[in-house]
Amino acid sequence: MRFLDQAKIHVQSGAGGSGCVSFRRAKNEPRGGPDGGDGGDGGSVFAEAVEGLNTLIDFRFRQHVKAGRGEHGQGACRAGARGDDVVLAVPVGTEIFVEPGTAPVADLTEAGARALLARGGTGGRGNVQFKSSTNRAPRRADSGGEGEEYWIRLHLKLLADVGLVGLPNAGKSTLLAAVSRARPKIADYPFTTLVPHLGVAAVGDEELVLADIPGLIEGAHGGAGLGDRFLGHIERCGVLIHLVDGTQDDVAQAYRTVRAELEAYGHGLAAKPEIVCLNKVDALAEDQRATQHESLAAVSGAAVHLLSGVAGEGVRELLAAAHRVSGAPAGQELE
Repeated sequence: MRFLDQAKIHVQSGAGGSGCVSFRRAKNEPRGGPDGGDGGDGGSVFAEAVEGLNTLIDFRFRQHVKAGRGEHGQGACRAGARGDDVVLAVPVGTEIFVEPGTAPVADLTEAGARALLARGGTGGRGNVQFKSSTNRAPRRADSGGEGEEYWIRLHLKLLADVGLVGLPNAGKSTLLAAVSRARPKIADYPFTTLVPHLGVAAVGDEELVLADIPGLIEGAHGGAGLGDRFLGHIERCGVLIHLVDGTQDDVAQAYRTVRAELEAYGHGLAAKPEIVCLNKVDALAEDQRATQHESLAAVSGAAVHLLSGVAGEGVRELLAAAHRVSGAPAGQELE
């Protein structure tokens, strides 16, 4: 299934049915009276977060959504039927924007959460509603209310406990595959990860959801490489695991590059708790490990985990640390 995290659709609710002007004619009621029924309300358009979805691909070819209109009232005080509602199934973590607004009008972060996108029009009143002691034969009925229509933007932000960040080929996908049943593409060239991936790792009797996003390069905030479009998928994470490839020459510069992109992106990412890891240590000699570890610790100012996703070295300790701090407040010092 193709991953799509943004979609734009046009939603339109149904108009309300008009009320009816009618008078009854009955053998036992020679003087009759008004009996026009009310029109039915128009259907509304809702969005509902459902489990099991992690893409907005369904809206690629369904860009216009319209609810049913209400039926008109009829004689004998018969009310028109209500228009059918439309409920759009979206992934958990979907933000909804009404154009041209820039702030979300809804953020569906729990399964079953609903948002009203367009309210149906109100059904008009029939002439029986206007009967009074001074107006015994009203010839008035209301027209149904108009529906609403908007252009809606849907933005998906994956829900995960831990976000994996780093330069391309830092070993993020390898780590995700090693600790979960996720099977992201892994190769020895940059940008093998083109879309975010989720994996669930077991930590004791509990689970930890990890999000792997495409690697960042210098200038990503300006559109270089794959840009910073996918950073939104780790905005909800409680902690970031920053992987630095230990086999490259300058681990300090690699760390600074990613941190600069997180700060340029904003949205609180740079303030999130961070676990720094020197990855691919299985390919380093002991003296190289010590040198690279010292350089990375100096530039990050944090304790650095030695890690190898391929060999499994340090993985269990990393998951335990990530689970411990995934709910930590922003800016908390990590060990």
